[in-house]
Amino acid sequence: MARDYLELAELQARIKEGIEDAFPGKVWVKAEISSWSPRANGHCYLSLSQSRGGKVTAESRAMIWKWNFLQLKTFFEETTGQVLQAGITVLVRVQVSFSELYGISLFIDDIDPAFTLGEKALERKRAIERLTAGGYMDMQKELALPALPYRLAVVTSRTAAGYGDFRRHLMENPEGYVFRLDLYEALMQGEGAPSSIIAALAEASEGSYDAILLLRGGGSELDLACFDDYDLAVAIATCGIPVITAIGHDRNYHIADMVAHAFVKTPTALADLFLEAYEAEDAALDALQRRIAGGLMEKTASALRQTDAVRARIRMGWLRRLGMVENDLQRCSGRIMKGLLRKYTDVARLSEAVGRRLQFAAGARYSAEVSRLALKEALIKASDPRNILGLGYVLVTGKDNKVLKTVDKVAVGDRIGVRFSDGSLLASVDEVFSEKLDNDKVNIA
Repeated sequence: MARDYLELAELQARIKEGIEDAFPGKVWVKAEISSWSPRANGHCYLSLSQSRGGKVTAESRAMIWKWNFLQLKTFFEETTGQVLQAGITVLVRVQVSFSELYGISLFIDDIDPAFTLGEKALERKRAIERLTAGGYMDMQKELALPALPYRLAVVTSRTAAGYGDFRRHLMENPEGYVFRLDLYEALMQGEGAPSSIIAALAEASEGSYDAILLLRGGGSELDLACFDDYDLAVAIATCGIPVITAIGHDRNYHIADMVAHAFVKTPTALADLFLEAYEAEDAALDALQRRIAGGLMEKTASALRQTDAVRARIRMGWLRRLGMVENDLQRCSGRIMKGLLRKYTDVARLSEAVGRRLQFAAGARYSAEVSRLALKEALIKASDPRNILGLGYVLVTGKDNKVLKTVDKVAVGDRIGVRFSDGSLLASVDEVFSEKLDNDKVNIA
């Protein structure tokens, strides 16, 4: 049986005719700007929508021609003090148009600045006022975030692109820093998002975490409206663990960001926040290690210089003393010889014998003094720390850079310096053996 039908073009023509008959002139429309896209050619394309209970119930394309756009935008912003952008409710005058190819479009030629904040902005403003009056805005700021956060809870959707970017950037960092990352899934947009996020926060707060991270990638103002919810803001503010948010893009700033311990612009920037903390700690430890090593080297060099100076002074003192002894012996020998020759010239043979004996005695005394000096010099050389180190001994210094003479002042984990005859090293103590307390242990050294 043949059916009656219309060609699509005829159907579209009837719809267009009906719309033009229904709206022959311009009408005022109250709606929320859900998207906003000024173009380089001067025109502005936008979407108008209406929502109820967090759910969009109506949406239509709209456009402002370039010859009206700048004038309307300037007029609105100067009158209201608010930037004309997505997320605000406006009252605009439109001409309804229907295209067989593009459907219904609304051409805006006027705007009523009486709607200065829009319904959502008014709700947001009231929520901020309630939170401020209740003392919630600064609660999170009073919590202390560890210098090196390791245990992190993430509240987001498992399939969110922002979560994937954050996880890759944090866990696959080139420095190899390790984090514990636990996911608590929640809805990130829509009417049920606030209650879902609140439940995830409550569950995460029962764990032992250094921080709870609330993150979501970019989206439209309507998609992100849930992060201006009053109850969600209270849940964040009263959480006993620091909450850090990373919601949307650079231009987004929500009530959740205001009450959080801290906020960053994007999930990737949130990962950088933790990585930079570890990099700063690494740099500080490297600098400390360099200072300790430099101090030990300087102390060792100073001790060697002092030893060399003492050794030189001792050597010079003994040389002077030896010279004085030799002079005394020579003077004494000369006087004795002359006295004997004068007094005993008549007994030459006896004098000669006595002289030989005296000369022998003087030589023996001289040899004894030389031997004593040689012995002293040998003792000095033997006590030189470098010679002692050359025998296989080492000089050990503790964490206070003082020479260790007993194990009583050393604990497991201490860093010690070990000086050899040809260099030095830094070591960490793994175990301590004591003759007083560890008689049953075997010293592996």
